[in-house]
Amino acid sequence: MKRNTYDLPRLLAELDPHADLAHRHLWLIHVIDWVRAARPSTEAAVERVRLLLDALEADPDAAARLQLWWQHCINTVDITTLLADFGFAPRTAFFSEVTERLRYKLLPHTPETIDASELFVLALHDDFDVRWLQALDEPLLLRLSALLQPEGSAGAGFWQHALLGAITYCAGQILSTGFAPELRLRMSEEIRDAQPFHALIHDVESLRVEVVHGLRTPDRLEQAEARLRERLDACRAAVGSVYAHFASEGISVGLVFRLRQLRTRIVRVRQLLDCLLSERPQLEAARLLAGFVSVGRDRHSLRALYDANSSLLAAKITERSAETGDHYITRTPREYLGMVRRAAGGGLVMSLTTLIKLLLHALALSAFWGGFIAGINYALSFVLIQLLHFTVATKQPAMTAPAMAAKLKDLEASNAVEDFVDEVANLTRSQVAAILGNVLVVAPAALGLSLLYLHLWGKTPLDAIHAVQTLDSLSLLGPSLLFAAFTGVLLYASSILGGWAENWFVLRRMDSAIRYNPSITQLLGSQRAQRWSDFLRQNISGFTSNISLGFMLGLTPAIAGFFGLGLEVRHVTLSSGQIGVATASLGLEVLHLPAFWWAVAMLPFNGALNVLVSFSLAFRTALRAHNVTGKERSRIYAAIRHRLRTRPLSFFTP
Repeated sequence: MKRNTYDLPRLLAELDPHADLAHRHLWLIHVIDWVRAARPSTEAAVERVRLLLDALEADPDAAARLQLWWQHCINTVDITTLLADFGFAPRTAFFSEVTERLRYKLLPHTPETIDASELFVLALHDDFDVRWLQALDEPLLLRLSALLQPEGSAGAGFWQHALLGAITYCAGQILSTGFAPELRLRMSEEIRDAQPFHALIHDVESLRVEVVHGLRTPDRLEQAEARLRERLDACRAAVGSVYAHFASEGISVGLVFRLRQLRTRIVRVRQLLDCLLSERPQLEAARLLAGFVSVGRDRHSLRALYDANSSLLAAKITERSAETGDHYITRTPREYLGMVRRAAGGGLVMSLTTLIKLLLHALALSAFWGGFIAGINYALSFVLIQLLHFTVATKQPAMTAPAMAAKLKDLEASNAVEDFVDEVANLTRSQVAAILGNVLVVAPAALGLSLLYLHLWGKTPLDAIHAVQTLDSLSLLGPSLLFAAFTGVLLYASSILGGWAENWFVLRRMDSAIRYNPSITQLLGSQRAQRWSDFLRQNISGFTSNISLGFMLGLTPAIAGFFGLGLEVRHVTLSSGQIGVATASLGLEVLHLPAFWWAVAMLPFNGALNVLVSFSLAFRTALRAHNVTGKERSRIYAAIRHRLRTRPLSFFTP
């Protein structure tokens, strides 16, 4: 339903200072709607404001009604919530803020409110509002101020007292957050000894005395202002020392959220000081309100909340993954052959995994329990491969992508992009070696194990009918390409979980707890506790990613089937093993079956999609964590294309 169209005479006629609260606020909303209707021309919007002021100045009765309306407004609406609280979370927890923003999005607002923040969101909520508010010139703002509060009228000092109250309130919030133990204990020892937060309220009160009760002599007022600004700088430095702690001791979204709130509060106090002490307060007020429009739009955005508070966590997770992923990139012929050997070992273990998986399928368990048992089988196999220092090719890309992105920290260096392209070539060769090592071993090994099973028990793990069904399910002609790409998403998700788990392990100092906790050392002994601490610190990421991937591969089909999605997983190493088992069941006749060749034809696409999807997702996350811009990405992609044209073999041979 379209909102009624308002014109200037109608707006002046409906200006009623004696109306109820909701209708007084609706009048303000209608005025701003009328100004905003001039979009996209900023000049036209400013001209509408000028026309409004001309009409009010020409009509003494309307001007008197406006002044009375303004007095009712400032007497009933709490402006402090706008100046001090707008844009900040009512609680200091990240997930509570997520819930609050969902409420803002889903539930309508009412103009019947004494909260200036709610009224501001209803009235000024468009990007165009930022532009026309900033375009208001000082003479126009002075005219508006004179209309609302003539010299000598009641409430002439309203703006000054409101700003001082907001500064005091913000200072209290800064003090409360700065004294929180989870932040205070993460500050540097030097910062804690300096006690930057302790005198903040005193400095604010000193400023208040000089503004309200002092003689406003330039020296005393400037000294009070300088002390407060220095105190705010010290508080900001204290916040910065917590970020330095995150670099070595782990990070959490909740702590980042509280720190960002604290830093923004400090910035808000500076903005309020600028308005309070400016020689052009009306102009500063317009700029402040224009900034609040952008703040209000971000305040309701879940994406803005996620982007602002997860970038550091993404950086830390990718950094943890980069430490592991760098080991999977080969740079010399010796490392290349070592990768082939490790991949061959992984293929051997996965051949046994494939056989067990098909045998478990014969138990005809329900979908969930069948997937759960399959997940245990996969998870145990991946962990065994990790402990034996073997490798699974498709596990690598999501781990190597952060290591690759870490090379982009200094793109300004002359050879940075070329060095990165060298790493891309190294990674591609490593992936080729790993996939070949897996696939060329897992298929014949699975075939051999199936023949051994036939020799021992007189039958193959799969009968002929199920063997043909297995080959048909792996065919290039079916939906296997989609399933292979989806499996790449699972591979990426498992790497993120692995990085998160290691970050959590470090953040909670679990390695130190295992090493020194009296109950644990009494149970294990000091030396064994130290070994367990070192072992878990080195392997917690791998254990988490491997176990989570195993259960995702096993349970995803069952969960998807519950919702009728028919989604499957296509892991290239497992698919190769299944082809080997099916071949043992069908014998040499399999070579005459089109289904066999279509399944074999799917393998290179399967491997490529597993690798490309997981790598690209992880790489994008790492680029975001390192703040690599779109322009810099274009340079990188152009350099890779140039290398492909000039030296294509460098991507395949060491």
